[in-house]
Amino acid sequence: MGMPTDLGVIDLMVGIPDGSREEWYAFLQPALKDAESRTSHFPAQYLFRDVPDDPMGADWTAYVLAELDRHGVERAMIGWTGDGGAADRALAEHPDRFFGSVFVDPNQGMEAVRRIRRAVDEAGVKAAELFPAGCVPQVPINDKRMYPVYTVCAELGLPVTVTAGVPGPRVPFECQHPGLVDEVCYHFPELTVVLKHGCEPWVDLAVKLLLKWPNLYYATSAFAPRHYPAEIVRYANTRGAHKVLYAGYFPMGLSLERIFRELPDVGFRDEVWPGFLRDNAIRVFGL
Repeated sequence: MGMPTDLGVIDLMVGIPDGSREEWYAFLQPALKDAESRTSHFPAQYLFRDVPDDPMGADWTAYVLAELDRHGVERAMIGWTGDGGAADRALAEHPDRFFGSVFVDPNQGMEAVRRIRRAVDEAGVKAAELFPAGCVPQVPINDKRMYPVYTVCAELGLPVTVTAGVPGPRVPFECQHPGLVDEVCYHFPELTVVLKHGCEPWVDLAVKLLLKWPNLYYATSAFAPRHYPAEIVRYANTRGAHKVLYAGYFPMGLSLERIFRELPDVGFRDEVWPGFLRDNAIRVFGL
């Protein structure tokens, strides 16, 4: 049978940006030191080929919706900003197609907690988003600054997505070592944690932790399907069919055309596909 084409895919990482690509990644500028990174329109450009072009003045929301329709994506998670920008408008105008996540910087202390509560109250967001290596200063996954975020998310029943593994932008990686999530899962058994962006080169360790902790999951964001780690495919095909979720990276670094061209060649067993493409997201994010 292979990959089904009529499920209504749920994509856990889509962007509807405001402004130029340089503006998308302006938050990283204080952390970047090498000249190539500071002048690049995409700090992880060296890792990607065929990065999607901007729609040349067209409406980003209309462009993204057309691409979702073309590839059978029923709903997508996008980032709520709280400033009334394009993503916020898309969430308000198309609640049947988009649901939100809220990026938080734990360096902001209680302001980060208030931001999460506001995002839930105003936009009904379904996740909080953490990028430990992208904070300035960086905040390790198990750092005490993270704990107020984990506490409020556990209280609200809000999953947390955490970038783990060596980051694409040229910033230090130690704060994103997947092993650091072990302590978080131990102290917060009621918190749902979703690892994203690969966990490389510690994928074997990530699989061990996925086996260990019932509240820990893995999303395939920022990886073209041909580069999904073999360990994750094997885990999904054996004991982890309920733990691995589809997430893309459109339009940040990957086109949906490329993703859906390569997906059928991923070696998932037939019974894994429905959970991977849709059902796991519904359950984990309470859709």
